[in-house]
Amino acid sequence: MADPIYKRVLLKISGEALAGGKGTGLDFRMIESVCEVIRECLAMGVQTGLVVGGGNFWRGAKNQGVEMERTRADHMGMLATIMNSLAIADVCERMDIPVRVQTAINMFPVAEVYEQEQALRHMEKGRLVIFGGGTGNPYFSTDTAAVLRAVQIGAEAILLAKNVDGVYSADPVLDPAAVKYDAITYEEVLAKRLAVMDLTATSLAMENHIPVRVFALKDPQNIFRVLQGEKLGTLVGE
Repeated sequence: MADPIYKRVLLKISGEALAGGKGTGLDFRMIESVCEVIRECLAMGVQTGLVVGGGNFWRGAKNQGVEMERTRADHMGMLATIMNSLAIADVCERMDIPVRVQTAINMFPVAEVYEQEQALRHMEKGRLVIFGGGTGNPYFSTDTAAVLRAVQIGAEAILLAKNVDGVYSADPVLDPAAVKYDAITYEEVLAKRLAVMDLTATSLAMENHIPVRVFALKDPQNIFRVLQGEKLGTLVGE
């Protein structure tokens, strides 16, 4: 087994991915397969933080076309990410994977409140740390939360596991001529407004020089492969 190319990473998974093929809710077989790969990563000595979206439960102000006040809608989205975090933690515990959940908003006794030094101590002890609740503020996506937590914990890279296998010049579902990039700069992503992360998240990653590897979660083993140096998906960086 090759040594991992990173010692500390932030893994971002969409909420929709946790629903598997159902579209909504939770597919516990999918969650178990993700947790099994995370176990392998921790066994390699990779300190791992995880941010998960909430789109399998709630899409914020865009949910089902309902017009809601943005702050309230975003608060509901934060709760959706915490539900997903607790589900993943439960599966981890049943699989004897050491895990802690920290939330950006006070949810005691449901989870710990996010605290940077405590998160680092957990990671140094080989525990998976799941960051729920986004940034704790409305108007910020879980992409931005992922980059923020990556900066705070000193992650060497962000592993962005999505429903697509990389970054394309256009939506590959709508445009068969869309071209997949092997590598692209932050500046190009921003200039072309490519759907990698939202603009705030991309700018924050650029300012803090954190590379982002975008790849497909369809096969959760891709997480392990990326850590072993396989050039899957697209690398966004300098």
